[in-house]
Amino acid sequence: MSSSISVEIYEPSKKGEWEDFVEKSNNGTMFHLQTFLDYHTPGKFDFTSFMFRKNGKLIAVLPGGFKEQGKIFWSPVGASYGSFVTDDLPFSECLELVDTFMDYCVKNSINEIFLIPPPIVYSKNISQHIEYAMLYRKFDFELHYISHAIDLKYGKDTFLHYDKTARKTIRKILRDNRIYIRESNNYEAFNQILLKNKAKFNVKPTHTLEDMIKLAELLPDKVRLNIVYHKDTPIAGSWLFFCNSKVVLCFYNMLLYEYEYLKPVYLIMHHTVEKAIEEGYQWVDIGVSQDTSASDPMTPSISLIDFKERFFARGILRSTYHYKFSD
Repeated sequence: MSSSISVEIYEPSKKGEWEDFVEKSNNGTMFHLQTFLDYHTPGKFDFTSFMFRKNGKLIAVLPGGFKEQGKIFWSPVGASYGSFVTDDLPFSECLELVDTFMDYCVKNSINEIFLIPPPIVYSKNISQHIEYAMLYRKFDFELHYISHAIDLKYGKDTFLHYDKTARKTIRKILRDNRIYIRESNNYEAFNQILLKNKAKFNVKPTHTLEDMIKLAELLPDKVRLNIVYHKDTPIAGSWLFFCNSKVVLCFYNMLLYEYEYLKPVYLIMHHTVEKAIEEGYQWVDIGVSQDTSASDPMTPSISLIDFKERFFARGILRSTYHYKFSD
């Protein structure tokens, strides 16, 4: 079908235009920035991203890459969230945008599409036009993950919406001063906590020490590390991503389990919420809540969800949209 929207493959010469568009978009995050993707070792992924214009004006970008010799397109590749980044477009343009990309895939023998948009709370103006356009064109779902996010609409009174156990525990921590939290650049110490924590569950971290340091250097205004100390010993930490103007993401909340009795993660959660409120954010995303040991990847971790709900967190979906073209 004909379209007034044109498609072009992203080239590094367009990086400035791309970054500016994502920052000003309705639903873009740091994961959509080319600067974020630059932390990966060159050649690690087959990155191919797209820019969409209407009457010469950039209206959407789509970061991602190919698998299976260019037959399957994934967005994101090497990031947490992907899919179309747009202005606050009317539905008709969103449908045209989806149709334009599907037509491009047909013409270029792309067999499948997998898209993982950020959860709805990341949109500056709440809109699911793109998602509905995909569903109308018969995309299905590969997976749904349950994430949890804290709504900061009550501002400084958010603390009063924690459950009784969380409030009591935090007050006790703040009173006895056995542990304290500080912003830090000590990624070496945090990496040791991260490795020991993940090893307990027989998994490896997504990021190496070098990855974390490089991301902090590439995006110093969007990446922050907080470490909890017992006396002078690092015992827990939180790696935060300031994803866009609305949402702070706790990418890693980690502790040394021999110090679990001190409840350092309660301090991490409270500190993160307080700072996010002070800096004008609307949500704290605490990440997915899956049981990674289960055979079904959608299996929820009930104990983890129970813990997150102590802090007024509520479930939000992280869904993978999928389309397979007929042979």
